[in-house]
Amino acid sequence: MKQYIINVPQLQSLSKRLSSFAVTVICLVMWIYLLYPIITVINWLRGDFTVINEMRWFGGYKSLLDLLEIYVGTLIVLGIVWIAWILLRKLRRQRILPAAKKKVTDDEMATFYQVEKEKLVQSREQQNVTVFFDEHGQIVNFTFSGES
Repeated sequence: MKQYIINVPQLQSLSKRLSSFAVTVICLVMWIYLLYPIITVINWLRGDFTVINEMRWFGGYKSLLDLLEIYVGTLIVLGIVWIAWILLRKLRRQRILPAAKKKVTDDEMATFYQVEKEKLVQSREQQNVTVFFDEHGQIVNFTFSGES
């Protein structure tokens, strides 16, 4: 399979990389925390009662019910946040930006991306275009394969 996604993390700012890492760690910790009861049940079915004994020491069945309330509350909060996120993205996507209404000519686009106008026009007529970038994210070259 060809890799179509541009994977150049060095072009992201440090704050974006740190926030992405923090979100990943938080989600991983939540995932492990929510899987702990399943691990406990699997160990109980295998005959390992160490976790069950530990649960008895910390309050037994009543503490389990308290934990279940926390789990259900956590899942409800996650569901609400997820639905709010979906609605927010839907509302944001409906706006038409003023810059999107502006028509851009081939000369302006070729100047902005620092490519030849002929190659830009030729790339529109091709079915497959491969674009090569340098380490700074600037377009270096085009190659064409297949014709429409």
